[in-house]
Amino acid sequence: MTAKLRISSLAAAIGLSLFATAALAQFYPTKPLKLVLPYSPGGVVDFVGRTVAQHLGDVLGQPVVADNRPGAGGIVGTDVVARAQPDGYTLLLMDPAIVINPTLQDSVPYDLFKQLDTISVVSSSPLVLVVAPGLNVKTFDEFVAYGKANPGKLNFASAGIGTTPHLAGEMYKQSTGITATHIPYKGIGASYTDMMSNKVQFAFSSIAGALPFTTDNRVIALATTGEARNEVYADKPTMSEAGLKGFSVDLWLAVFAPVGMPADVKTKLNAAIGTALQKPDLKAAFAKVGVSPRGTTAEAGGTFVKADYDKWKKVIVDGKIKPTN
Repeated sequence: MTAKLRISSLAAAIGLSLFATAALAQFYPTKPLKLVLPYSPGGVVDFVGRTVAQHLGDVLGQPVVADNRPGAGGIVGTDVVARAQPDGYTLLLMDPAIVINPTLQDSVPYDLFKQLDTISVVSSSPLVLVVAPGLNVKTFDEFVAYGKANPGKLNFASAGIGTTPHLAGEMYKQSTGITATHIPYKGIGASYTDMMSNKVQFAFSSIAGALPFTTDNRVIALATTGEARNEVYADKPTMSEAGLKGFSVDLWLAVFAPVGMPADVKTKLNAAIGTALQKPDLKAAFAKVGVSPRGTTAEAGGTFVKADYDKWKKVIVDGKIKPTN
C-alpha cells in the first residue's frame, strides 16, 4: 500500500468514525434508558428518581426505567453504573454519599473522578430531624437536654454508612457533645418501624422519607437542616435557628454516567434533563416533599461535586469519623 493510499484510508476511517459519532447523538436514544437508584424505595432518591425518570422519558421519547439497587450506603448501585458501557443508556441518580464514601470507607470499588461523569445536579433539599414519640420530647431544646441527661442511650438511624443522614448525625454529635450509636439501614424508610417502637430514637431523614410518618405524628419532626425554613415544615426551625449556628446539610441529588460517553450524547442528555426539570408537573411533585429543582451544565455540576467532596472530606478527617461510628 502506498503512503498516499494509507493516508486516504486513514482519512476515510476518521471520517467514518466522526460520522458514526454524530449519527449516534442525532438518533440517541433508540431504546429505553436505565436510571439506577442505589437505595430501597421510600426515600428521596427513590421519589425524585422516579419523578425525573418519568419526565425525562417524555422529553427523550424513550422510557427511562428506574432500577433500585440498594446496598452499602449507595456503593452497590454506584458500582453498577461505574462499570457500565458509556453509551448514555445506563445512568445513576445519587446523593452526597457518592462524595462521602471515598473518604469514609477504607476503599470503594470504583474511582469517583475517573469512572463517573456528572451530567447535571438535579435537585436540592434539606434533611429533617425526626425523633421517636417514645422520647416524649416536642422541641429541639428538649431533645438536646434529653441526650445530655441520658448519655449512651440514644441510637440514630440512617440510610446507610456514608450517607448524608449518617454524616448529619455525626455532625450533630460533634456539635452538641452528645453520645449516640449509629444504626445503618439499607434505606431510611426501613428505619421508621424501629423508630416508632423506640428501638432507634432519632434520624436525619429526607423529607420525602419522613413526611408520611410526621403527618400523623408517628414520629416527631423537630428541625430542618437548610439555610432557610422549608415550606413543608414551615413551623419547624432550621438547625441554626434552633441553636446550632452554621449547621447546614443539603441533600442534593445529581445524575451521573460512566466516563467515556460521546460528547454530543452527553450534551443532549444534559439538555433533556434541564427541560424535564422545568416541567410544571415535576416542580409541583418536588415541592410536595420539600425538594427544589436545580439543573446545571455538566461542567458546573462536576465543579460542584468536587467542592462537596472537599467539604465532607474535611468533616470526616477532622472528626476522625470511621465507618463503624
